[in-house]
Amino acid sequence: MSRTTLTLSSKNYSSWSLRGWLMAKLAKIDFEEVIMAPDDADARAEILLLSPSILVPCLTYQGMKIWDTLAIGEFLNEIAPKAGLLPKDQAMRAHCRSICGEMHSGFVSMRQALPMNIKAEFPRFKIWTKAKGDIDRIMVIWAECLQAYGGPFLFGKICMADAMYAPVVSRFRTYGVKLDGELKSYAERIWDLPAMQEWR
Repeated sequence: MSRTTLTLSSKNYSSWSLRGWLMAKLAKIDFEEVIMAPDDADARAEILLLSPSILVPCLTYQGMKIWDTLAIGEFLNEIAPKAGLLPKDQAMRAHCRSICGEMHSGFVSMRQALPMNIKAEFPRFKIWTKAKGDIDRIMVIWAECLQAYGGPFLFGKICMADAMYAPVVSRFRTYGVKLDGELKSYAERIWDLPAMQEWR
């Protein structure tokens, strides 16, 4: 049987690598990390062989290649359904997929203004209006989920949505985005996850 690998980029800067890696950890599959330096020409050529879209992460499982983060999450839910990457309840599952999709395709202003940088701290960072709008929307998503499903994670038990928003927790810490009450507790809970500690 071919080995299972997860191709990643920088652990400090790549939010998508973190999302895919966390999902694989939540699914409790055994995998080997393959780290590629995105600025190296030879590495980019190798990534292109592993992942046709040159996107990371890329999961290789029993000869199959899955290279989009949402696709990786859906695939892991298929092969490890007991891990609960997606909620069992249909309505919750639909809600989960919706906010994961919103994270996947949205919040462009926040991504550009507050790039992931786990090692850095900019406590007095100036956050511009468009990025602030993205941040406010994320806070609404978190608050609605925590209220609707009772916490401690977005859909009660930890799932794919928490992995998708984990890099946002990192960004909020790096750039000094203030959180209060249940949102602060949620962010701290994600930051303190054993898997997040292992990634750092």
